[in-house]
Amino acid sequence: MNIVVCVKYVPDATADRQFKSDNTVDRVGVDGLLSELDEYAVEQALQVKEKRDGEEITVTALSVGPEKAVDAVRKALQMGADKGVHVLDDAIAGSDAAATSLVIAKAVEKVGPVDLVVFGMASTDAGMGVVPAMVAERLGLPQVTLASVVETQGNQVRIKRDGDAATEVIGGTLPLVLSVTDQSGEARYPSFKGIMAAKKKPLETFSVADLGIDAGQVGLAAAWTQVEATAARPPRTAGEIVKDEDGSGATALVEFLASKKFI
Repeated sequence: MNIVVCVKYVPDATADRQFKSDNTVDRVGVDGLLSELDEYAVEQALQVKEKRDGEEITVTALSVGPEKAVDAVRKALQMGADKGVHVLDDAIAGSDAAATSLVIAKAVEKVGPVDLVVFGMASTDAGMGVVPAMVAERLGLPQVTLASVVETQGNQVRIKRDGDAATEVIGGTLPLVLSVTDQSGEARYPSFKGIMAAKKKPLETFSVADLGIDAGQVGLAAAWTQVEATAARPPRTAGEIVKDEDGSGATALVEFLASKKFI
């Protein structure tokens, strides 16, 4: 059984994130890390492997991004993935979700026959959440998405998807594409043994040409969507203090909340 888990290298949310002159996210000049939401995907991929004891299962961590994106793959290897794939090509910079899904789909095909492709619910930088569905369409596979619980038996996968009003139970037959939420189970921390073992695990690097993709199909010039403008977040202003020196504090507080349309 072959499982591919897709991981994204994203700018650290606590760092000073910047945009480049073309309004794309600067992924090179800032500190980055494996997207927290993709750690849940790695965890679920590893749990599928561990629960199917006795089967020969390979978990491959796949990332598309700049040179530093290999760190996201290495983190997944440290957590327990068996091998890694990094798609590295300057032509990819500025790609939108459509182009990204093309690269991922071709990379999955390059890995070989795959039974399960696992994603997080969204990335912590763009937050679009549409790539899993796009990859499923390109691969011609069914999709079960936004899973809070994942169960597998034989070639069957069953998930629970939590909605605002109800919880859905959805089933699918392998091979398929799966995405999981941050409610699917706490991601494990790499152990010292896992960190050392990751150094010896295979890690391949592909270009878009290796995947049979023309450079004109990806990148900012080929994007269907584009950021028109960006603006720095305004600095936080001092809050307003409501005092209750003469017993009018409650009235003042209600008036303040009403003025902001909170009540």
